[in-house]
Amino acid sequence: MNQAVELKKGIYRIGVNDRRTHLFENYWPLPKGVAYNSYVIVDEKVVVVDTVERSRMDDYLESLETTLNGKKVDYLIVNHMEPDHSGAIKALLCHYPDMTIVGNCKTFPMLENFYGIHHNLLEVKEGSTLDLGSRKLQFYMAPMLHWPETMVTYLPSEHILFSGDIFGAFGTLDGGIFDDQLDLDYLEEEISRYYSNIVGKYGVPAQTALKKLGTLPIDMICATHGPIWRSHIKDIIAKYDKWSRYETEEGVVIAFSSMYGHTENMADMIGRFLAEKGIRKIRIHDTSKTHPSYLINDIFRYKGVILGSCSYNGGIFPTMETLLSELEHIGVKNHYLAFFANKTWSGGALPRFTQFADKMKWEIVAPHADASGHPKNQDVEDCKAIAYAMAEKLKA
Repeated sequence: MNQAVELKKGIYRIGVNDRRTHLFENYWPLPKGVAYNSYVIVDEKVVVVDTVERSRMDDYLESLETTLNGKKVDYLIVNHMEPDHSGAIKALLCHYPDMTIVGNCKTFPMLENFYGIHHNLLEVKEGSTLDLGSRKLQFYMAPMLHWPETMVTYLPSEHILFSGDIFGAFGTLDGGIFDDQLDLDYLEEEISRYYSNIVGKYGVPAQTALKKLGTLPIDMICATHGPIWRSHIKDIIAKYDKWSRYETEEGVVIAFSSMYGHTENMADMIGRFLAEKGIRKIRIHDTSKTHPSYLINDIFRYKGVILGSCSYNGGIFPTMETLLSELEHIGVKNHYLAFFANKTWSGGALPRFTQFADKMKWEIVAPHADASGHPKNQDVEDCKAIAYAMAEKLKA
């Protein structure tokens, strides 16, 4: 059984670590697992804020019942309807059939569609309050972070923000649950990879939410994944602000797709030429080996992007197509771009790269390199021109 942890008097985190699931949303790799956080406020009324993924609900319900020690749940607040947080709702209703579910007008159609629930509902709007006895909760809408029904719950008396997926992270909570109890360096990539792949598409809604929540005094952020923030609140807010503005560092991501090594050879050449020009943060990835989530995470971080692909059935290599489609879907902004390609007889990746460039509106820094088989002297010069032009842009 997972023990509840008291955050403040009468306020508990009841969560579970998941080290068995390989893919989040059946797509994003979880090498360090993931944590699901639910919260309980015990006042004159008892409130649960979000639940957990249904595969872990037995442990969750046992811990909740132990924490409540015979008390019933009066309200369940649904900040976000995604099943990794709403998965235990039906089980919770079996234990507490008189429980009222609190959400907004966009929550309840999803609730009925997912679970057939349409009774004992309380709709809240922007700025609505809920009286618990000695405490009151306030509600703020945060649509498209990252679903349309997303909202956050604020406890003014303790300055606690129950933020749903906002400020979340991949990775289990190993031992501690607070940011100052954990090795944040170990979790750093999982924090940024969570943002770039789960929230990253919604930079404008993120900026809107940050401005709204920036008016609230916050001493603790309780997200539904990852650490509970109490000592590094300014840091995580600053990161969200930077990421949602698409601000980047000086560095280059080289992503390539190669069948027999010629395109990879070109990627290594470009990397060496970049280093000659003083670029130190160079990340070279094989799209056939590295999941797009890691590539997207690096692209969110570094300003320069150089993409290369061999020809495959006359077109672009499938794993490069996957990366391009993901980047187009997320709509990452404000990067420098260049391409290189390799083919054996005809066709190749360049038409798809051109289509990608037109859609993304990134600045192309140099003409593409287009080799046939083993790179020749001119191909080497073309790779050098790409690297030197990219380095000049970044240094400028």
